[in-house]
Amino acid sequence: MQPLSLDLRQRIINVHKQKTLSVRQIAKRFDVAKSCVQKLIKQYQETGNINPKPQGGNVSPKVQGEDLVTLVEIIENNNDATLEELCDLLKEKTKITISRATMGRISHNLDYTVKKRRDPAPL
Repeated sequence: MQPLSLDLRQRIINVHKQKTLSVRQIAKRFDVAKSCVQKLIKQYQETGNINPKPQGGNVSPKVQGEDLVTLVEIIENNNDATLEELCDLLKEKTKITISRATMGRISHNLDYTVKKRRDPAPL
């Protein structure tokens, strides 16, 4: 969802400054959520700024750069290790702790297949 345009934000603030309408009425007039008007007014009162705040962003991966190279080496040297064992080996070498699921995602993204358990399922 896109942030409100600066023009619309300014019109909402101008109507609020006139003190003729309640927050609920302003929201209805401009066809936006009441909480949106409340947050915009609060932001304006605290900072004097009506520009939209930055949205979202990605979390940087825990294993990257040289640590990723180390992980590839660990996977290639221990091709019969389970995901949990690979997590332990990575922690020993790089001091980075990751979950089994994260290890599975990383190995999948690197196109490596890894055993999921030590013993085969009983027959």
